[in-house]
Amino acid sequence: MATVTFALKEPKSTSKTLILILLRFNGIQWKFSTEQKIIPKFWNSSEHRARQIRNINFVELNNLLTHMEAETLDTVRKIINDQDKLTKEKIRATLDKVLQKDTLPENKKEFMWFIKDFIEHSNKKIGTKKTYKQTFRLLKEYQDFSKIKLNFDSIDLDFYERFTKFLADKDYQINTIGSFIKRTKVFMNEAFQRGLTSNVVFKNKKFISPREESDSIYLTLEEIKKLGALNLSKEERLDKVRDLFIIGCYTGLRFSDLSKLTNKNLIDNGSKIKIQTEKTGETVIIPLNSEIREIIKKYSGYIPKVISNQKMNEYLKEIGKLAEIDEKIIIHFTRGGKRISEAWKKYDLITVHTARRSFATNAFLSDIPSISIMKITGHRTEKSFLQYIKISQDDNANKLINHPFFK
Repeated sequence: MATVTFALKEPKSTSKTLILILLRFNGIQWKFSTEQKIIPKFWNSSEHRARQIRNINFVELNNLLTHMEAETLDTVRKIINDQDKLTKEKIRATLDKVLQKDTLPENKKEFMWFIKDFIEHSNKKIGTKKTYKQTFRLLKEYQDFSKIKLNFDSIDLDFYERFTKFLADKDYQINTIGSFIKRTKVFMNEAFQRGLTSNVVFKNKKFISPREESDSIYLTLEEIKKLGALNLSKEERLDKVRDLFIIGCYTGLRFSDLSKLTNKNLIDNGSKIKIQTEKTGETVIIPLNSEIREIIKKYSGYIPKVISNQKMNEYLKEIGKLAEIDEKIIIHFTRGGKRISEAWKKYDLITVHTARRSFATNAFLSDIPSISIMKITGHRTEKSFLQYIKISQDDNANKLINHPFFK
C-alpha cells in the first residue's frame, strides 16, 4: 500500500526551506521536491502541513499539497492496475503536471490578481475583508491614474510617496491613509511569506502607516448619568440603545462583544460579567456597578439586545441631543495635506466606541490602576492603552489638585 507524507528538507533552518513529498511503496521511499518553500516555524510537523496562524494564511499552499498527495496516490493505483512498472520518473511527471512547472498561473503571480485572490480566500472577519477590498479598489484606481502597472517589485519608497499623495489628493484624512498603507503592507507580507516576492521594502522604517492623534471624545460620569436619567419609556428603540450604551460605558466592551452579551455571561450572582472577547480571544471578567445591575433588573435578568452598529450610532446622537450633551467641540485633523479645524456639538460625535473610551478615561480619572483597567480593556501595552485616555487640561488639573505634590 502506498503512503504519501510531506517533510521539510532543512527543518532546523531559520530561513525558507523546500517542502518534500515522501512516497513509500513496497519498502521503497522516494523523495520529490514540491517546489514549494516555507519557513520551518510555520510548519506543523505532526500534520505535515503549514500552520494556520493569525495574520498568515497558508490555505492555498495546503490545498496544493493535498492535491499533490491525491494525484500521486491516484497515479500509483493506475500504474498498478495497468500492471505497469512504477518508476520515479512517472511520479515526477505527475507532480510536474500538478505544479504545471509553477505553483500558480502567471496571472495569479501578478500583484493585483494576488490581492484579489487573497481577499476571496481569507478567513478574516467580514469587517476586515471590507477594508481589504477598499484598499484593493484604491490600489486599482491609483494604477489606472498613474498608468503604472503595479507588481511586487514596484512597491517601493517611490510608490509609497506617490500613493500617499494620491490618497491625500482624494481628500482622505491622514489616519485613513495610514490604514490603507497598513493593508498594503499586509498584502506584501503575505506574498513574501508565500515566496512570491523577495521585496521587503515595505518593512523599511520610511514605509510607515501615517497617523496623527485624533480628537476623540469621551463622556464624563455626569454626562453618562444625564443619559441614564432620560425618560425614554415611550421610545423603546432609544431606550434599549441607551441602556446598552451605558453598559458599555461601565464595562469598556467593544461593540462586537456587547452584541453577543447574554445573561449566560453573568457570573457570581450577577455581580460580574465574564466574556471571551471577539477581537483578541482573551477572557475578561468585569465587576458590574449598581447602574448596570439596575439595567439588568429592568430587563428581568437579561441584557438588552443590540441593533446594528450603524443604527446604534445614529440613535446615540439623537439620545445625546435629548440629554443636552451639546458642548462645543473643536476637532482638528489633516485632510488633503491641510490642517483643518471643525466645530461640532458633542452629541454629534457620540458613537458606540465612545462607551469604551469613556470607560477607560473615567476609570483612569478615578485612580484605578492602569494595569487593572488594561485587564478589562484587553490592552497589552500601556502605550496602546493611553491612546484611549482622553482627558482635558481641566480634567488633568482636577486629578492632580489633591496630589501631595501640589499641597
